[in-house]
Amino acid sequence: MPVVLYNVPGRTAVNMLPETVARLSKISNIVGIKEASGDLNQIKKIRKLAGEDFIILSGEDAQNFAIYQLGGVGAISVASNIAPQKVASVWDKFEAGLKDEAKFIQEELLPLNKAIFIETNPIPVKTALAMMKKIKEEFRLPLTPMSSENKKRFEEVLKSYNLI
Repeated sequence: MPVVLYNVPGRTAVNMLPETVARLSKISNIVGIKEASGDLNQIKKIRKLAGEDFIILSGEDAQNFAIYQLGGVGAISVASNIAPQKVASVWDKFEAGLKDEAKFIQEELLPLNKAIFIETNPIPVKTALAMMKKIKEEFRLPLTPMSSENKKRFEEVLKSYNLI
């Protein structure tokens, strides 16, 4: 079964170093990495050490375009739960060679990418989907509803994208 490594130091408190990723990439069923260290130099080094066939996926919505420029081939995205067409269009435009258009859409998404982390993920995503009438707003501990102040700020961002 193919395995994609998951490097999200913000959640695990450990950063998977490029040298470690390169060693793991030699294992036949380890095919790629979701890279969310936030360090573009680290991604460059992974590409160099692990080789062109090793899949790099963006795990940091605000860096999708930049990661594509470094050889990333897609994203495992939080924002795509809320605005899937917009997030996908960055990749579609990039892959089609329309890099200026891809970069423009990526920049348009910056306020949303920032807002989806106004509180601990996945609280904002669940809140947004409830505001969009896609799901019922329910949380199980340790998750709790978004604070009313943040919810109001978040609602304004969602309105600016015509999501609600």
